[in-house]
Amino acid sequence: MTLTAAAVLVPLTLACGSSRGGQADSGAPGVRQPVTGVDWRVDSLTAESTTLQAPATARIRIRADGLAAGNLGCNQFGARATVRGDRITIGDVRATKMACAPERMDFERAFARTLTTGTLTARADDGKLTLTDGDGDVVRLSRGAPE
Repeated sequence: MTLTAAAVLVPLTLACGSSRGGQADSGAPGVRQPVTGVDWRVDSLTAESTTLQAPATARIRIRADGLAAGNLGCNQFGARATVRGDRITIGDVRATKMACAPERMDFERAFARTLTTGTLTARADDGKLTLTDGDGDVVRLSRGAPE
């Protein structure tokens, strides 16, 4: 399965509200958190006013070399990623083609769509990350992917 999205650059680290030191700025002085190189567990996705709880397998890791990888809820995926300030763009997602229970597949389709419909606005704060797309859909993540 291939999904396409916008331009791709090599990310360093997400800087939410700041570009200092390649780390995310939570808004509080001195509280900064790296976003790339972190295993992020997907907690939930709110799309079209409906919140879906993520399967335990859903996760993403954005690497400093411009690649993102993880699990959409059922299938493993890889993609190119752009991180610029508090903006992230995921493009050209390539995923395995396993079938899972219908609710996992519903989550996977919604998650893949949210990741790839355009630029995401990110906010990292206290071990949490939120990604919001241009339609207002929100992915909530926590530091530390499941084993």
